[in-house]
Amino acid sequence: MSPMLGWRPLALDTALAAVMAAVLSLTVLVTPDAGALDLVAVLAGSAALVAWRRAPLVSLAVSTVCMLYYSLHAEPGPPSAFPVLVSVFGAVRAGHRVIAALAGAGFLIVSLAVNLSTATDQNPREIVQQTSLLIGWFVAAGVTATVARHRQAYLEQVEQRAVEAERTREEAARRRASEERLRIARELHDSLTHSISIIKVQAGVAVHLARKNGEEVPAALLAIQEAGGDAMRELRATLEVLRDSDGSEGADGEPVASGLDRLHDLVERARSTGQPATVTISGALRELPAEVDRAAYRIVQEALTNVSRHAGGASASVRIDYGGDALAVQVDDDGTACSDAPHVPGVGLLGMSERVTALGGRLRAGPRPEGGFTVRAELPLEEPS
Repeated sequence: MSPMLGWRPLALDTALAAVMAAVLSLTVLVTPDAGALDLVAVLAGSAALVAWRRAPLVSLAVSTVCMLYYSLHAEPGPPSAFPVLVSVFGAVRAGHRVIAALAGAGFLIVSLAVNLSTATDQNPREIVQQTSLLIGWFVAAGVTATVARHRQAYLEQVEQRAVEAERTREEAARRRASEERLRIARELHDSLTHSISIIKVQAGVAVHLARKNGEEVPAALLAIQEAGGDAMRELRATLEVLRDSDGSEGADGEPVASGLDRLHDLVERARSTGQPATVTISGALRELPAEVDRAAYRIVQEALTNVSRHAGGASASVRIDYGGDALAVQVDDDGTACSDAPHVPGVGLLGMSERVTALGGRLRAGPRPEGGFTVRAELPLEEPS
């Protein structure tokens, strides 16, 4: 509960107590037999109403005693029962029905007995009628409080059911997501793992035979062997993440193995395939957030792959700039891409854009005016507000 909502009932109860005190103070002033002690009793009984929600039994006890004293001493009539009525309502609403009934009955019986014994100019029938009217008011207060209590219990039950339903939906969604992850893991294991293993084994056999025959091993073959090993490593890490539901992976669900600490290995592998590539790092090196580190590595990886696929033998330059509040990753090539030709982003560039957007960064990818293609991502090093 917010502070505003917590203070609102207290303000209402204080206002009720103030109004009750003002009304009963007027009855004290117009009652001939009332004195200073009666005024004190009225004010104390009215002030007890401030606590009718938070301490209903305290409010009931104080208001009953004070108003009994006032009623017995000054004989003010029905107005003296008003604070007791409110307190009975609060006690029944809090579940203290027996105590509230005893307090109300005691107040009515004592008031009736004293009024009948001390009646002078008032008809006893009128006193009984007033008492009957008060009995109706007390019964109405108890019934209303009981209805309010049941309604509150119903609302709490509805709210609890809603929370339980929401929790059940979340658990069902997590279960479905877990089942889907396991299904994807099985599919990847049954398809890619077998194919990559064959590629790696065949490349290894070819390298072994070439060396056994005293032949020079082609650089492309070595690159295939190394790429196969890296692919198996990353695939195993991905399968472990998909099968592990305890949240040990990174924030975006990726294995935590790939980062800029492996940038030079990535570039060397590209060079081994005959693709010229350079790396330039500027700025003060420092530890990066895990999500930014992985995103930067994946962007460079995808950009170099695109250069190899679409730019033939073009050379690529990788630049990493550690700025004050952002990490800039840029990959340029001198291929045949032309700024006049329409550019349709593929799946790789869409994946880059999703990564950068998720981190609150900016991505620019397109042909360069002087020819070739450029990919530039700016990744913030602080959490987006």
